Amino acid sequence: MATLNDEIEANGGPLALLRSGRSGAFPFPIAAEFTNWRDEQESWRTTAALMDLSHHMTDLTVEGPDCYRLLSALGANSFKGFGPLKAKQFLTCNYDGQVIGDCILFCLADNLVRIVGRPPALNWVQFHAETGGYDVTLRRDERTVQNRKGREYYRLQLQGPYAAEIFEKVNGGPLPAIPFFTMGRFTIGKHEVTALNHRMSGFPGLEFFGPYEDLDDVRATVLEAGEPYGIRQVGARAYASVATESGWIASTVPAVYTGDSMKPFRAWQSARSFEANLALGGSFDPDTIEGYYVTPWDLGYGHIVKFDHDFIGREALERMRGEKHRKKVWLSWHRDDVARVFASMYETGDRRFKYIDTPAAFYSGAQFDRIEKNGRLIGLSTLCSYTANVRGWLSVAMIDEDELSYGQEVELVWGEPDGGSANPAVERHSQTTIRATVVRRPFSTDKS
Repeated sequence: MATLNDEIEANGGPLALLRSGRSGAFPFPIAAEFTNWRDEQESWRTTAALMDLSHHMTDLTVEGPDCYRLLSALGANSFKGFGPLKAKQFLTCNYDGQVIGDCILFCLADNLVRIVGRPPALNWVQFHAETGGYDVTLRRDERTVQNRKGREYYRLQLQGPYAAEIFEKVNGGPLPAIPFFTMGRFTIGKHEVTALNHRMSGFPGLEFFGPYEDLDDVRATVLEAGEPYGIRQVGARAYASVATESGWIASTVPAVYTGDSMKPFRAWQSARSFEANLALGGSFDPDTIEGYYVTPWDLGYGHIVKFDHDFIGREALERMRGEKHRKKVWLSWHRDDVARVFASMYETGDRRFKYIDTPAAFYSGAQFDRIEKNGRLIGLSTLCSYTANVRGWLSVAMIDEDELSYGQEVELVWGEPDGGSANPAVERHSQTTIRATVVRRPFSTDKS
């Protein structure tokens, strides 16, 4: 069977492989809109939003006596206090301290953890479980687009100012106390659910899950209870923009494509894997794939890196922690420049600029656009979306620490180098710049 390493060699290196346009943006296989994406966006800040997370993420269940030992050996964050009904943002790095991926750990019972997220971190765990001599068993529940058997669990999220009232209504009384990033159990109608306390908007909410066959009844119960509160189901178009508001940089390039220490993983990983089919996009065009690699500090995860245990990448991260890093920020795009890009759709020839899809404008699996100041590269812009909550365009960005000044104006380079790429999702176009203001958070009232 062909491997990731075979694909890299056959295509002349990882950059050529990932720039070939094998995949588009990460898919959210639910209805595009249930009402309209503008009102759906506003619902998670004004009323209540029901989001369906059942289909786009991969689940990997790890069970056995070595479960915690395996995860601790790979995770850059602490495992103190971790156990049943606890959850954790799980951050994995390569041997040089560069990020492979992050995801969420759901500890459902002692030595039983369900890992949920984009595939790279899950693949890294599976590789070590299968090759490292750990006493664990694995069960993989692929995302819907790769899963002919059907999902084991549904996963829904209810967010917004009225979420608490709706949960009490469907539970028939007050919910148990569920501290942040801890799980608890209650009922929705006749069905027991397990819920995680975390948020993807500026308001509290719960992510809850149960057997997939319960989905339709659970969803109908929540929607009926939420109708007096103005609940809305969130479709794929609005959901694709929520990470931009919340500040999660989801579209990283897993740092697995280079280095002798990573060769065993590349030889183990399939040519049909996420890593082999990830599409790169954006105006940033480094000479090597390492230019895309990021560290925990770039993503705003520096505070969760803990050196209280041994893990892959620890020595490198210990050396890095005293260095200068990029900082995660938001960019608020200038409306006149965005309007100019849209206006170019009516120009002939190659004078048009790269199309800005609305509300989520990212068009590849990992998109990085140049941020410049006086023509100098000072950072990278990632997920970019229009949000009706600010009536404007935002992107989540990483800016060099020495160049960071909140409130300053910078320029985002919009469009592919050389007028396009091999990706069939990218039309021929001309590059341009969009002015943007560096801001701490898109919403001054956020407590998250």
